[in-house]
Amino acid sequence: MLELKHISFEAEENGKGKEIIRDISLTLSDNRFIAITGPNGGGKSTLAKLIAGIERPTKGKILLDGEDITGEDITARAKAGISYAFQQPVRFKGITVKDLIGLAAGENISTARACNYLSEVGLCAKDYINREVNASLSGGELKRIEIATVLARKTKLTVFDEPEAGIDLWSFQNLIRVFEKMHDETHGSILIISHQERILNIADEIIVIADGKIAKSGKREEILPGLLGTMTGCPRQKTEEESL
Repeated sequence: MLELKHISFEAEENGKGKEIIRDISLTLSDNRFIAITGPNGGGKSTLAKLIAGIERPTKGKILLDGEDITGEDITARAKAGISYAFQQPVRFKGITVKDLIGLAAGENISTARACNYLSEVGLCAKDYINREVNASLSGGELKRIEIATVLARKTKLTVFDEPEAGIDLWSFQNLIRVFEKMHDETHGSILIISHQERILNIADEIIVIADGKIAKSGKREEILPGLLGTMTGCPRQKTEEESL
């Protein structure tokens, strides 16, 4: 279980402090699928980075299974069981896809097992298993490979920051199936930052962040109907080709 207690975060902008997250408290229970949504610039991605340890809160505490991890960095939190999938995945020149999945799994996995993870995200394993994770891969390919590494980790809490960004429609439909399978088969929690109705529609809970605060939160069936009329103003999902 993850607990955020009175979390605030301030960043410097034009020489002055700007409060991005404002006194947020919430509890993410085990084995739940939670979606965070809200207007652009509201603080959603910052909150995800605070949970992952990329940023540290200015005020407040973060507890994982009752243990204070507020001061821990992203490496320590990864070891504690928190995975984070970037909105723009990192490229690793000199590392093959198979090696990257093995690093995520924490062991020297077989080619067959690595291929299974690639197949889960809709990639033909023989075309990717020995490729380097470098500039030769498109943004959509990198996104799916990163999700394959997350599947290999099987952590307590997996955080996805706008996983639909930069992928084509077919890949997005496949991602929905991946998330549904993760939710059904793992005992960890999934936290996804997203504007997409299809992702919100499979979440157990929805949290709306606006102006750095929790505007509303609750079960999907309570929150989603009120959001549908406002989601038409959300940015259109880019295709893989447009993201290159």
